[in-house]
Amino acid sequence: MFRPCIDLHNGKVKQIVGGSLNDEDNAPATNFTSEKPSQWYAGLYKNDNLSGGHVIRLGKGNEEASINALKAYPGGLQIGGGVNNENATGLLEAGASEVIVTSFVFKDGILNEKNLDSIVKETGKEKLVLDLSCRIKDDKYWIVTDRWQNFTSLELTTETMQQLSSNCCEFLIHAVDVEGLCQGIDWRLVEMLKNSPIPVTYAGGARSIDDLIKITEISDNKVDLTIGSALDIFGGNGITYKEAIDFNNKLKLS
Repeated sequence: MFRPCIDLHNGKVKQIVGGSLNDEDNAPATNFTSEKPSQWYAGLYKNDNLSGGHVIRLGKGNEEASINALKAYPGGLQIGGGVNNENATGLLEAGASEVIVTSFVFKDGILNEKNLDSIVKETGKEKLVLDLSCRIKDDKYWIVTDRWQNFTSLELTTETMQQLSSNCCEFLIHAVDVEGLCQGIDWRLVEMLKNSPIPVTYAGGARSIDDLIKITEISDNKVDLTIGSALDIFGGNGITYKEAIDFNNKLKLS
C-alpha cells in the first residue's frame, strides 16, 4: 500500500537526501522545495481518502506548517519530529491520527524505558508510532536519532520489533542510507520488516510503480511504502501520484 508524506524543513514542504540532515541547521541536500503549502498536500490526501500518511518536522521552524496540515486533514495524518510526553496530547488534539516518536524514546543513544513508558501512558499504545529509522554500520542496521545523525546502541532486528511492538500500534522505518536518492529500495531491510508483528511503513529509495508492486508482493501486503522524491507531486519523474492512488484502489478491491 502507498502511504503519503509531508516532509517539512524550515516551514516548507521539501524532499531531501536523508543522510544530509544535521544539527547545525546547514542546508541539507534538497531534491525538491514546493511552492505549495503543507495544507495543500493534506487536502489532496484527504480528497483521495489516503490514510496512514505522515507529517515529519525536520528541525525547527515547522510548527505552523505542521499544524496547518493537521487541520486540513483531521484524523488523517500522523505527525513526528520533536514529539515527547509533554506535547503529544496537544498534537493529537490538533488533529493528528497518531504521534511518531524517535529521539525522546531513544535518548542519549539508548532505549529510555522511562520515557517510553511516560509517552505510552500519555497517548496510549494505539496512538503511538515508533520511528525505528536506521543506518547501516558493520553490515547491521542500527536505529538512529536526531535528524538521523546519531547512532543508538540498539540494533534493528526482528527481535527488537517484537520487543517494542507491545508499546505502539505501528513502526515507521526510513532506510536513511538510501532516503531521497531514488536509487532503489533496501530489499534486505524489507525482508526483515515483513516479519514485524504490527503494521510497518518503509521509506527510502523508491523510484517506480514496480517498487510499490514488489514490496507489496514480497511482504504479502504487510509492509507499506512511502514514496517521496520519485513522485511527480514532489518534482519526481519515477511515478505519478495517480499511479500510486490507482494501485491502492485496486488493492482495496482485490
